[in-house]
Amino acid sequence: MQEIKKILEKRFNGESQRAIASSLHLSRNTVSRIFKAADNSGLTWVQFQSMDIAQISSILFPESKYIPIQVVPDFEYIHKELLKAGTSIRGLWQEYVDQCKDASLPFYHRSRFSEMYQDYVKKNNLTMHIHHKPGDKVMVDWDGVTMNVFDHLTGEQCKAYLFVATLPFSMYTYVQACPNMKQEEWIKCHINMYNYFGGVTRLLVPDNLKTGVIDNRKYQDPTINKVYQEMADHYDTSILPARVRKPKDKAAVEGSVGTITNFIVGRLRNRKFFSFEALNKAIWELLETYNDNPFQKREGSRRSVYIDEESNYMLPLPTEPFELSEWKRPIVQLNYHVNIDHMHYSVPYEYAGKRVDVRSTANIIEVFYKGTRICSHKRLRGKSNQYSTNVDHMPENHQLYQWNGERFEKWAASIGEATHEVVHKLLHKYKVEEQAYKGCLALLKLSDRYTSTRLENACRLALDHISQPSYKNIKLILESGQDLLRNKGNERTAAGDSSHAFVRGKEYYGGKLK
Repeated sequence: MQEIKKILEKRFNGESQRAIASSLHLSRNTVSRIFKAADNSGLTWVQFQSMDIAQISSILFPESKYIPIQVVPDFEYIHKELLKAGTSIRGLWQEYVDQCKDASLPFYHRSRFSEMYQDYVKKNNLTMHIHHKPGDKVMVDWDGVTMNVFDHLTGEQCKAYLFVATLPFSMYTYVQACPNMKQEEWIKCHINMYNYFGGVTRLLVPDNLKTGVIDNRKYQDPTINKVYQEMADHYDTSILPARVRKPKDKAAVEGSVGTITNFIVGRLRNRKFFSFEALNKAIWELLETYNDNPFQKREGSRRSVYIDEESNYMLPLPTEPFELSEWKRPIVQLNYHVNIDHMHYSVPYEYAGKRVDVRSTANIIEVFYKGTRICSHKRLRGKSNQYSTNVDHMPENHQLYQWNGERFEKWAASIGEATHEVVHKLLHKYKVEEQAYKGCLALLKLSDRYTSTRLENACRLALDHISQPSYKNIKLILESGQDLLRNKGNERTAAGDSSHAFVRGKEYYGGKLK
């Protein structure tokens, strides 16, 4: 029993059995049994004082030497194992218990096991890495203190917000100034942070800002921003937001925010910066000094501890950095294309009329339906209303008859010369022929509703008054019936209406003889 010597000391100081039992959280019978054994031994406290616990136990309770001694844990091994992700003092104690049971040997209970480990750490001047393991997590946040960047022409100033990231094991820190705290800057800071560290942690611990965490309730799983989760998946890390109004959950970065404010912001407070590039260059120069400064109560610096003890536990960076994306939810048009930033991308025709998720990056357009990617395209650049069409996305009948200018002109010519001329003008109106296809199709489809004859007449009427008729012009003519009025006038003229005029016969003019 580890408390034997304390009990004998308190007895020598005149404390009662009840008081000793209460102070040491023992039963009164246990204290009484030790008192009785000490009286039977005939030794005094002065003699007991120079002995260790094992000697006192053997004198007071000689029968205890026949009781097997508990197995002493290998604390050097335990200390090293605690540095690894996924280990805890409780889990290692359970392993120790299982080993002792397999060997039919007695073992220490968990409370005594933990006390012995703490004694080992103190005796060997070691640091207990229980709360933060190397490479296990990185904590990120915005600094509440802002800086200023000035316009070199107008002198107008704008705020610079500081992004701060800290590895709690080594306290190795990264800082970056941003023009705003929106999602794009938030993601860019994370990408630069991982590049600066040269590795990725198992966990990412942010605050509950909307660019990272949409919702974080007490008894529910947090809802992570879609782009932020996508970035975490790319780097093979997991997002574990701090609890709402619990700054201790990210105490390391909270502490770094304060020291960064004093060390960097304080030193740059009297300097003027005219671009974020210049400001970040100055910040990163001071950051190198900050990470190299020696600890006050710990050997080494942030950088040396990171390189020597933590870098090997970091996960490797992916081969390519994360590419920022934007998500939209358009409806697939009847021509089985989606419109993204005034460009058109084909989707398998079965999804026409359905709402899909579209992920846009600088180079790629990806289309998802209910979480499954159904197609992707290289992003179009340049003039608006271009089309990227995959033949495999078209129905079989469309694959046999793909739209082109020649087909539209042939269709128009079958209706009439005026219609053909209008379609020809439309096809040559745009820099890219495909841009006119939608208008040509809509124009020719008017023949289904108003007949081919009326469409031809409307096109002729439009050409008489407009140099470059459009679908809208011809549709207005058909809706108002102007083509019918003109046709009636032509019929009246052709019939020779004489109700309001005298008409001389051919004899009056002499015919060919004159």
